[in-house]
Amino acid sequence: MVAGLLLAAGGGRRLGGRPKALLPYRGRTLVEHAAGALRAGGCGPVHVVLGAGAGRVRAGTGLPGLAGCVLVDNPGWAGGMGSSLRAGLESLAGTGADAALVLLVDQPGIGAAAVSRVRAAYGSRDALAAASYAGERGHPVLIGAHRWPAVARSAAGDRGARAYLNGHASSLVLVECGDVAEPYDIDTPEDLERLERGAPGTGEP
Repeated sequence: MVAGLLLAAGGGRRLGGRPKALLPYRGRTLVEHAAGALRAGGCGPVHVVLGAGAGRVRAGTGLPGLAGCVLVDNPGWAGGMGSSLRAGLESLAGTGADAALVLLVDQPGIGAAAVSRVRAAYGSRDALAAASYAGERGHPVLIGAHRWPAVARSAAGDRGARAYLNGHASSLVLVECGDVAEPYDIDTPEDLERLERGAPGTGEP
């Protein structure tokens, strides 16, 4: 069982404090879009880590795309992505999941095709794999359950699993996804314009 782990806690500081999870995209919110990509790519259950705007997401009766997802609150979200990764991995403990496939909410160009391709790299509970784009490591990232404690210990600030992945490069399987996804981030007002245009990613679910 490969669980989907969506990190959706960001506060959008450079976007005027608009929670990234609730940004609109193609008639939905970014959090719904990303959760749908995880499900359509074969992941389940899907755990969604919330931070900024968590109350609004939980109260969002107009967010049908989150039906069936497990919502995880990270009160320390302002400390960076590392805290969200730790909260998400902790929430998966005891679920029976063999691996977690980690996706970021602010990369709408990464859809089900990339999720499915990286998920297929699962071979054991020691699995470690990541999407690559023209040879450069990116998301999603697949982390086998045996590695969760060490990844959680290394996660700090905005680094997420970066330090762990750098330290275990020899074990990391890179899965080229540049033909099915676009790894752009939504971080600036200029990026918002792209989002509002509904800029397509080749990996749409």
